[in-house]
Amino acid sequence: MEISLSFIFGILGNITTGLVYLSPAKTFWHIVERRSTELFESLPYVCKLLNAYCWVWYGIVKPNSVLVATVNGFGGVLEIIYVTIFLIFASPRMRVQTAILAGVLDVAFPAAAVLITQLMFDREVQIKVSGFLSVVFSMATYGSPLSAMKTVVVTKSVEYMPFLLSFILFINGAVWTVYAVITKDLFIGIPNGTGFVLGTAQLILYAIYWKPKSSKRNSPNDLEDGWQQEPLISTDNQATKSQDE
Repeated sequence: MEISLSFIFGILGNITTGLVYLSPAKTFWHIVERRSTELFESLPYVCKLLNAYCWVWYGIVKPNSVLVATVNGFGGVLEIIYVTIFLIFASPRMRVQTAILAGVLDVAFPAAAVLITQLMFDREVQIKVSGFLSVVFSMATYGSPLSAMKTVVVTKSVEYMPFLLSFILFINGAVWTVYAVITKDLFIGIPNGTGFVLGTAQLILYAIYWKPKSSKRNSPNDLEDGWQQEPLISTDNQATKSQDE
């Protein structure tokens, strides 16, 4: 029964995590159409790619964790595409910055970590190292929701925190937390339990600050998943802050 439940919640987690990885797709379609990355930052996507690598590694070295590896493998492919788009359409300065970050964080660091642990340590240590790194980089990604939540409180508006993404993050955190409880996996439970709490907090903020829109307008806020520079609200009503993964 335990194996059955873990498989069911693992599949559900694959679906919800896949949606989280797909959430920036509209943003990058916008970048391709405009042929410019505008004010969007590349660092979060470089870090998300590293995070995906760590979870794939963890899913491979830990027994019976293939479902963790599969969805993050899918996410890793998407993040590679996102970073590549940055390298193509970013300004020269941002392109160089992105290339250096990707080279260090997405190539050199994971290659060194895997190689060293493979050559020097047994499987149990490999599980602990990969799990620890996965937790660290997963927790780092929660800086975006915290920033968006602060913006909501300051502006008393949920404009910069898309409801659908907040709801998906809430469900994703809940599903993987249950999976972690069933499989007694602390490495999966810590970041996803935190994500569940933050997702709940975001939905509470929605209940407090949501107001009907008086007019319809499209802006980068409708596209971004949380990794743009601080909102710049100017006289032409342009805003550049939104919610991320």
